[in-house]
Amino acid sequence: MKFINQCLLLALILSSIACTEVMPRQRGNLALPQMAFTTDALEFGLRQHTAFSKEAAAGGYGGGGGGCGCN
Repeated sequence: MKFINQCLLLALILSSIACTEVMPRQRGNLALPQMAFTTDALEFGLRQHTAFSKEAAAGGYGGGGGGCGCN
């Protein structure tokens, strides 16, 4: 009985998590600058380049280079 209750609870939790379709007229709200992970793409790129140059390693962002900072 306990197993059935746990399964029902799990099913209820999983069914309460819903994905909704975003209508084209609502997509503008999701494209606001406040919704971005990084607010300034140029500054983010510069910080990543600096970090890669200092560490002499790159990875995860698709950039390559060495320790001299001259990619």
